[in-house]
Amino acid sequence: MSAGHEGRTIDTETSLPQRAGEATGADHEAEPRLALYAYLTAEHRRSYLAIMRLFTATLLPDLSPNEVAAALAPLEREGAIDPGESDPEVIADRLKRLHDWGNLVKGRRETIASSIAEFVRGAFRYQVNKLAVRVQRDVDELLRVPEGAREVSRELLPAIERGLTQLGGTLSKAITAERQGGSVAKRAREELAEQVTTLFLQHAELAVTVRDFYAYLGQVVTRHNLEPDEISGFRNLLVEYIQMVVEDVLRHTPTIADSLKALARGRSELLRLLGPNDQLGGAVERARGRSRTDWQELTDWFVDRPGRPSQVTALREATARAIGSLLASVKRATAGGGLLPGRRSELLELASWFDKAEPTEAHSIYAAAFGLYSSRHLLPAPEHDGDDEHTPWRDGPVVDVTVSVRSRGDRGARGRASRILDDPFTQETLLAEARKADQRRAAAVFELAAAAPKLEETELSSDALGVFCELLTLAMAQRERDTDQGSAADPVRGLRLTLQPTEEEPTRIKTVSGVLTLHGARVALTTEQPEVRSS
Repeated sequence: MSAGHEGRTIDTETSLPQRAGEATGADHEAEPRLALYAYLTAEHRRSYLAIMRLFTATLLPDLSPNEVAAALAPLEREGAIDPGESDPEVIADRLKRLHDWGNLVKGRRETIASSIAEFVRGAFRYQVNKLAVRVQRDVDELLRVPEGAREVSRELLPAIERGLTQLGGTLSKAITAERQGGSVAKRAREELAEQVTTLFLQHAELAVTVRDFYAYLGQVVTRHNLEPDEISGFRNLLVEYIQMVVEDVLRHTPTIADSLKALARGRSELLRLLGPNDQLGGAVERARGRSRTDWQELTDWFVDRPGRPSQVTALREATARAIGSLLASVKRATAGGGLLPGRRSELLELASWFDKAEPTEAHSIYAAAFGLYSSRHLLPAPEHDGDDEHTPWRDGPVVDVTVSVRSRGDRGARGRASRILDDPFTQETLLAEARKADQRRAAAVFELAAAAPKLEETELSSDALGVFCELLTLAMAQRERDTDQGSAADPVRGLRLTLQPTEEEPTRIKTVSGVLTLHGARVALTTEQPEVRSS
């Protein structure tokens, strides 16, 4: 069967084969790029972090091991890095490791030394890699992020709306100025580039704040046994703040979507005017808004596509789920259906006792609270075999306490299996429906068997067409190539369908729903002796 899709265009620049090739290339380059994060989990990560912050603090750094050691000496005196980490010999080894991971590259080789050892250490100077700068920048930003919610930059929505509205007029002015040439055309292109860059920076900030806020929201709404003040705070957060965010997004989205649709007609001219900078060469990372992919991502954020909802739709659905989760938490906290009052406050008080107690007192409290002494204290095996005597218990792995333990203080399963009800009326109804379905299938198979000699001249019913398509699908699934023969049968009623390749005219089968056309294949129906199954 063939179907036409009118009014639909295909963007050849972002077709599936090209995207698959780009993904393959990205996977090939992923291994060395992921090695840039190795220093974050290495043994002396505090020293590596201090070194990378030193290299990323200035423009065009070019440092030797001696210069890095001199810069890290005050940090060692302050206790920011371990003792002995500012020694030039140690720094030389740390710089070599960072170079092996790809974070640093070799710089110029000139050096001034007062001894042979100092000359050997300073023989190589190091510079920072471009991607390593981004890694360290993201790490520092992550370490500065607080644990609370992030404010959504709602004020950027009207700015994006105005920017898209003005961009259409600027594009028209730039196209007109291009015919005049000279400085007028240059200024028009610069104004166009300024508006496009500003637009994408505003959208990037808006998208990041929305994503971070809803990530925090998903983290807190799934908590159990919330305190009354926490429930009140989350209620204000969801009902007031989220409502305000969603209303702003929905209010500005229609105008933004209309502007994006209007700009889509002149997107080719826009990208041509924002062509690559010849002074930087061909292999250059361009700013956002200079490719069709950037504009498609911006459009997908606000406008729905068939089979791919926009981020605005996802935001509305996420808000509904968050409010539902909050209501479930409120219902669970106020229902009072538990057999015993919640143990959360008691567990928190016990944890405060452990925090204030000395080691000897902590053992006594543990024995009194749980009745487990050191001689019979059993825990599951650790994930890795090794001693970790340097990590205090408060900084160790956190044990997840189940809801049953928090609310009732025991691990016993609650509830009972429901009884199996004997419903003869429903049973008879289901049996009648099964007998009716079996009779309809038998009639459809009999119709196909009767029409087998003159299949192309007989009009099949909807039931017969369903059985025919079922056998046709099984027969085609057996073939590895189009030139192979396939076969499928109904073993209960003995009807077999054989699919044979042919170069003759296509096979046309008339049905009540239309004509089914099979190209390059001929179908034959035969009857066989049905299988007899012994019980």
